[in-house]
Amino acid sequence: MVAAANLKSQARTVVGAQEPESCKAGLAKEQEMLQRSFIGIDVSKARLDVAFRPGGETLSVSNDARGIARLIKIVKNAGPHCVVLEATGGFELMLLEKLSADALPVVVVNPRQVRQFARASGRLAKTDAIDAAVLAHFAEVMQPSQRMLPDAKTRELRALLARRRQLVEMITAETNRKAHALELVRRGIAVTLRCLKRQVAALDRELTAFVERMPAWRRKAELLRTTPGVGPITSATLLAQLPELGTLNRKQIAALW
Repeated sequence: MVAAANLKSQARTVVGAQEPESCKAGLAKEQEMLQRSFIGIDVSKARLDVAFRPGGETLSVSNDARGIARLIKIVKNAGPHCVVLEATGGFELMLLEKLSADALPVVVVNPRQVRQFARASGRLAKTDAIDAAVLAHFAEVMQPSQRMLPDAKTRELRALLARRRQLVEMITAETNRKAHALELVRRGIAVTLRCLKRQVAALDRELTAFVERMPAWRRKAELLRTTPGVGPITSATLLAQLPELGTLNRKQIAALW
């Protein structure tokens, strides 16, 4: 009986003993992960739809100075681990600048990556609220690395390239119209096409000069153009969209693109 009592006493001592430091560290990490907030923001011209994980809360604010100021306060209170936006061609820039100015962990991701993630997750329905939830889920699962906010010169280069893309799209549309138009209308389309092509040519010269004025860009552009098929516009596009070129390995760059 004495031996049995001793065994019971030893068992209570083992159960009541403090956990090893490694176990406590593991538990602390799990608790930290549970407390982390992941936020997805679907950006449109007029509105920002926001979703939070793991809580599942959602909200919507206007995409203007007043709505963004309100959203910044909410996001700061959430103490997020990651805030994910999609690149939307410029509608996200004001929000991105404000989030970055407050040192919040914002990441702008390629829409293609999010679409692939949504398909893999079985989220085929599409509304702004669902898109925000998908972005929050993407942030939680993938935890993408934070990228540098483009500086003023990079944003200017992106604006020039965006305008060039718009002009090229207009040229394609007018060319398609011309092919099926009556002769009377085709003359007017031809005038428009000549004007658009002159603007593209002028933009090409401006883009080349813009890159040449920046020594770091000029060196990178020269190196990029040693690759067959890479010309001034492709190299300028890579410089604008991937400012990390030269600092990351090829797998990391591919993940960003």
